[in-house]
Amino acid sequence: MAGAKNHDYHILAPDIWPVVGALSALTFTTGMVMFMHNDLEMFSTSWRIVLGLGIAGLIATFYGWFAKVVKEAERGDHTPVVQLHMRYGMILFIASEVMFFVGWFWSWFDFALFPAPLEYLGDGIWQNLIGQEGAAAVLHFPPEGIDVLDPFSLPLLNTIILLCSGTTVTWAHHSLIHGDRDGLKKGLWLTIALGVLFSAIQVYEYSHADFGFGGVSYSSAFYMATGFHGFHVLVGTIFLIVCLVRTYKGHFTPRQHFGFEAAAWYWHFVDVVWLFLFISIYVWGGWGAEVH
Repeated sequence: MAGAKNHDYHILAPDIWPVVGALSALTFTTGMVMFMHNDLEMFSTSWRIVLGLGIAGLIATFYGWFAKVVKEAERGDHTPVVQLHMRYGMILFIASEVMFFVGWFWSWFDFALFPAPLEYLGDGIWQNLIGQEGAAAVLHFPPEGIDVLDPFSLPLLNTIILLCSGTTVTWAHHSLIHGDRDGLKKGLWLTIALGVLFSAIQVYEYSHADFGFGGVSYSSAFYMATGFHGFHVLVGTIFLIVCLVRTYKGHFTPRQHFGFEAAAWYWHFVDVVWLFLFISIYVWGGWGAEVH
């Protein structure tokens, strides 16, 4: 029969969301550039409008596009071969995220192993001594004047929280596989609660840190690495909240639950990255420095 489907693949129909997403991403990045140059009169107020439109467009794209993916799964379009390829896609996405964090770790170790010679002038101000005589005597990382965060207080507590969240999301996954929907819900609720607690503690930690974002490479690398990880925790928490809502709607089955599986993989990735951050940035990076 002409036009009959004789394969297990899902052929997507033309859709507007990829175009909307691309235009929204362009608008968002344009707004960010305008924000970075908001000292110019032409950008002093307009950047808020452009950036707001970009963010609104991206949120709409995420909701509209992902809602269609959920509908495709519920009507049976995600056959075993389609699910397999979606898993390949998620693996490649996580691999790209790994390389993203490799860049931050690279910069951190570069700054730590080959620090620039600095002289502390007080009040959070440093003078670069590159090329000056006797500069080698002040090579140290973190630089003088920075009281680092105690790794065995709030950072250690957050490490324990994330490790516990890894066990609860695994409990939820195994409950789903064995048809225990009550265990699935409880595991998801606990994982989400632990993720929110982690984010709250990190916000408290940042607000009480003895150093700001700028000034020296130590503080910039610290906030970029830990801050981006915190953003990933936020994204992962939203991911799990969506899975919880879908669970209450009865969307997942023991044989078809790629959406939850992808969320669990992402959450385990966030856990592993934090272990490397804790060891290399909080413990090793602040070894021997003054503790705040």
